[in-house]
Amino acid sequence: MMEESQERPAEQPATGAEQATSTTNTNGNGNAQALSPEEARIAELEGQLAQVSAQLAQARQEAADNWNKYLRERADLENFRKRQERVLLDRVQNQKKALFQKLLGVMDNVERALVYQDTLDRQGLQQALRMVQWQMNEVMRSEGLTPVPTVGETFNPYVHEAIEAVENSDQPEGTIVEEVLKGYTLGDETLRPARVKVSMGNK
Repeated sequence: MMEESQERPAEQPATGAEQATSTTNTNGNGNAQALSPEEARIAELEGQLAQVSAQLAQARQEAADNWNKYLRERADLENFRKRQERVLLDRVQNQKKALFQKLLGVMDNVERALVYQDTLDRQGLQQALRMVQWQMNEVMRSEGLTPVPTVGETFNPYVHEAIEAVENSDQPEGTIVEEVLKGYTLGDETLRPARVKVSMGNK
């Protein structure tokens, strides 16, 4: 018999996918190993748990960042409030100082009048008092304080306080005929209403 001269074809090497499948699906003895439905479900749940844990960690980090941001903004707001309070207190203090500086000039003239009252005659004392009154009116005017007009004006309950109704007056009804206590307005507000007597007309 003649010897066979043809060689057997060489076996092709296994592909990577086939190797991975073989590795995944075989155990140590080389036998195929398939995951049971329970094991597959457990693996799926473990993957979901890992994903949820990662999301929870991210949410906690975001919550911590937001809390720190809130604390910083709250501290900034508190510092701003304290700065505004200091600015307001300084402004009020400066206004008080300016007012007292003006009043000190009036007090100086009152003290001078008291020192020389024994040497002043009646006319000189009246002149000193008029000067103090004028100076005080200038201080009040510079601070926005304005006297309320009274005699001859129509009674206004917003700036006048009637303390007496005068009958048989030659003035029309509701007209102020006498001022008992001077009133003042500060800007658009009534600081003190003027106390007045009001005509009831000629009845």
